[in-house]
Amino acid sequence: MHAIAVYEGESEPELIDLPRPDPDAGEALVRTLRVGVDGTDHEVISGGHGGFPADTGHMVLGHEAVGVVEDANGTDVSEGDVVVPTVRRRPNGDNTYFERGEPDMAPDGQYHERGIVGAHGFMAEYFTSPAEFLITVPPELAELGFLVEPISITEKAVEHADASRSAFEWNPDAALVLGNGSLGLITLAMFEQRFDRTYCLGRRERPDPTIDIIESLDSTYVNSNEIPVPEIPDAHEAPDLIYESTGYAKHPFESIEALAPNGVLAALGIPGDWAFEVEGGKLHRELVLHNKAIVGSVNSHVGHFEAAVDTLASLSESFLDDLVTGIFALDDYEAAFIDDDRTIKNAIQFSEYEKRR
Repeated sequence: MHAIAVYEGESEPELIDLPRPDPDAGEALVRTLRVGVDGTDHEVISGGHGGFPADTGHMVLGHEAVGVVEDANGTDVSEGDVVVPTVRRRPNGDNTYFERGEPDMAPDGQYHERGIVGAHGFMAEYFTSPAEFLITVPPELAELGFLVEPISITEKAVEHADASRSAFEWNPDAALVLGNGSLGLITLAMFEQRFDRTYCLGRRERPDPTIDIIESLDSTYVNSNEIPVPEIPDAHEAPDLIYESTGYAKHPFESIEALAPNGVLAALGIPGDWAFEVEGGKLHRELVLHNKAIVGSVNSHVGHFEAAVDTLASLSESFLDDLVTGIFALDDYEAAFIDDDRTIKNAIQFSEYEKRR
């Protein structure tokens, strides 16, 4: 079968041939439909994030997948089911995080992430997965099922942000998304359904397709070249929730000042090493005197994936059409990894979906 992988020491993905996998007990064999490409894939390719599986010199890429069960292998899924796999797996036997159904809360060393760290991903014509990590998707969402994984990331982040405010009555009106990449735009579309007013900060100049999407969602675009994060309350309003998806290391510190009283920051970006000065005393006072909170969030579990399926079904067709800028055939896979100003969300198609009678 064909797969897309990166070799250690290389900086470009390659199309390789691998044997079709055989499912172990408790696993199903899945025929891949589509796999999304995101910033994490680029970081894995560049060597800036993740780690290769043991005893192999390559990593099969991809963690945003949707497929069709080819062989249920005695599990509780059925042949023909459209499924989305979660990302984290047990590294060496079970641990308390997986036993509790909370692998997303496991610390380093107690998980593998398929296509990211320690385990091959889903960019192959077939993959296997324990059935417990396969989420069934309605057939009508088969072509867009690769978006379930990124949506699940926001489902978790918002759940944890809400939990941090659960000790009192919190009625947020305004939300700010930092970052107008695909995850930021997906989150903005989700926030449109909850908040009265939404804002999205980016550094792109007009004309730009992401700004068009932001405004089509009745959200306000904030150009960071003109209005930095700390000045947003003066230019617009102080947000109750800030969702950070940039990986720009200064943004979480700037967000403390920008938040409204009782507000919460959900930080998801993963920055590189960068030392800089902050006004520590001022930020400390902001947190304490105004009851602000910071929540870090990474990965997601089965429950978040299940919620993401419902959320995907609720998003407008016009938004999804604008978001997905390219679906590329396997023989044109290199184009899916081109990241330019026209690219928002790309995916690679491994096979067509044909609904079984």
